[in-house]
Parts: sequence; C-alpha cells; structure tokens
Amino acid sequence: MTGFTGIPFAALDFYEDLEADNSKLWWNEHKEVYDNAVKGPMTALLATLEPEFGNAKVFRPYRDVRFSKDKTPYKTHQGGFVARGDSLGYYVQIDPAGLFVAGGFYNSSTDGVARYRRTVDDDVRGAELERIIAALTKAGYEIGGDTLKTKPRGFEIDHPRIDLLRHKSLTAGKHFGSPEWLKTPKAATKVRDAWRALTPLVEWSAALHT
Repeated sequence: MTGFTGIPFAALDFYEDLEADNSKLWWNEHKEVYDNAVKGPMTALLATLEPEFGNAKVFRPYRDVRFSKDKTPYKTHQGGFVARGDSLGYYVQIDPAGLFVAGGFYNSSTDGVARYRRTVDDDVRGAELERIIAALTKAGYEIGGDTLKTKPRGFEIDHPRIDLLRHKSLTAGKHFGSPEWLKTPKAATKVRDAWRALTPLVEWSAALHT
C-alpha cells in the first residue's frame, strides 16, 4: 500500500456523476476511477490514522436494497469507520460536497438508551457531557443523532439536560467541503485533528459500555 497523498477531486466528481446515473452499467465503466480516486485514497488515509485511533473499516460501496423502495445499487458516498464499541467510534466520509468527519454513538439498544439517560441524569457525568457538547459546538461541530420530539418517560420537561436526554443516539460532525488541501497529505492532519476533538465524546460514550 502506498502512503496517503490526499483525496483527489476526481473522487468528488465520481460521486457527482454517480448521483446522475446510479446504474450497474455506469459503475462498471468507471470502476477504475472508484478504485484509484476513492477506495485507494480512503484506504491509505485510514491506514495513516490507525496507529493512533485503531483498526479502521472501509465501507462497501453497495447499498442494501432488500427493504428499501429506492433500488439504486450504489452508495453516493464513501465512508470509513474506526469502531470503539457497538455502533460507536470515529467516522470519515467523501461525497460530492467534499469531506465530512464525525464521531459518537450511532445506534443503541433499549438497555443502552436507558443506560445513557441514567448517565446524563447524573449531575457529574451529565455535566461532563454538557461541557463536551458545548466545546464541540463552539468549535463548529454540528450535534446530531436520533431524538425524541417530547420528553423521555420518567423525566420532567424542566430537567436541566432535557435536550441531551431526548437523544437515542448522539454524534457530532463537521463538513469541510473541498478545500485545496483535500488533495494533499494535509487532509490526514485535518481528519486527525477532528477526531482528536471528538475523542472526549467518543470516550464518554464508550464508558457507558464498561
């Protein structure tokens, strides 16, 4: 494997064109572009970050259409993930808009959500999460995740952390777009710095599973 040299803008163009013609015929005609401009650079990027963050996975490009009305066969983005638990860890993505980086926990069981809410309700651990989220928001990260529209059962609407208690999953992410540094080795530094900023959220979430 060669070292990471950047994400070429050809990767963004590839997905923009794929959005216009998401067919097996188009994919087969352009698979070499996918291998060289998308999969290869993403694999090299994750290999560069693995010594600090752990083993990474490059997601498959094929959509699971078994239970979907949308039968287009290919994802219009390429994702990579470092797992720190079940549906928990660091994420990076390339799509037509450019680079997206995120982290947190993306799904949880009923028991996991209950454990999360008990922890948020705790004045020490809950306040710690508040500070983490405030710091990420100030740094330009968008807070996401599945949330209830109303209060969760067993908690009052005036709870000081009611917004956090509504979450069933909790993530933070930042869109970087397509700056010139994306096609250079500096892109790895940008992703590394973003993942470091997300580490307090990932570690706080990982502690729920210990």
